Amino acid sequence: MGSDELACPALNQLLAAPFTEVVAIVTQPDRPKGRRQRLAPCAAKAFAAARGVPILTPERISRPAVVARIREWAPDLIVVVAYGQYIPPSILAMPPLGAINLHPSLLPKYRGASPIQWAVANGDRETGVTILYVSEQMDAGDVILQRSEPITPADTAVNVSARLAQAGADLLLEAVQALREGTPSRRPQDPTQVTTVHKLSKEDGRIDWQWPAEQIRNRIRGFQPWPGCFTTWQGARLGLWAAELWPKPVTQPPGTVEECGARGPIIATGAGRLCLTEVQPAGRKRMSGQAWLCGQPLAPGSALGADTALDPAVGRGV
Repeated sequence: MGSDELACPALNQLLAAPFTEVVAIVTQPDRPKGRRQRLAPCAAKAFAAARGVPILTPERISRPAVVARIREWAPDLIVVVAYGQYIPPSILAMPPLGAINLHPSLLPKYRGASPIQWAVANGDRETGVTILYVSEQMDAGDVILQRSEPITPADTAVNVSARLAQAGADLLLEAVQALREGTPSRRPQDPTQVTTVHKLSKEDGRIDWQWPAEQIRNRIRGFQPWPGCFTTWQGARLGLWAAELWPKPVTQPPGTVEECGARGPIIATGAGRLCLTEVQPAGRKRMSGQAWLCGQPLAPGSALGADTALDPAVGRGV
């Protein structure tokens, strides 16, 4: 059961392993995508279709007809990777080996829908993957296996996701083999260490220039490719794709252009300066901060984000 790109390496490993047979994949229905809002499959469905795997795409997995279809398959094990629907107990109780989940964090930290994005956005130096038993409470089941993965200052959520997808797929095979042999470990999560993260919205990407420069840079790294970070300039959205910490002290209010540097505009924040090295003006492609300066009447003393108010509750992470 999976939908997101994170599920594709795991499905690939299960298809290739000599000791597993993938009976079917349960995934999400096609959704409107792009500017024209044409129906398109999710990443996992497209991946499975290209490999001839039987596919079930229920709008609601809990419907009796769906439950009956899964029961007909008589699965020995259910594997869940970024599926996106609540799985009812009637399905979880079917397989004799149980249901297991691949979650891209070191649980119990970052339970929820956006663990990779928040790990990067919060400036963490380490994340990882967890294989756990599926429980009725979200991401709260007993842990089978875990593996850590470093986060470097140059990482974005995009490349961290790619590494975790492969690491998780490898770890998943270890867990499946242990289940086959009857030797899986089982460790309850420490309830005192639980943190949760919400599903991201577009508004989570709005930058508050009163935040410290390092926090803003981490958000830009973490919220790629979606929801993407942004501010406003002359009443229009300005996407922020890359930024560098600037060593000089702040002399202007947060959000003010301190100077126009060789690599892009240098902005005052609540603590430190930030150079915007890659931006995306409304209706245009991504470009370097320097290229944007060449076509904009931006001068020291100009203010970004001054024409919109930020709800202080927006963008709260953990």
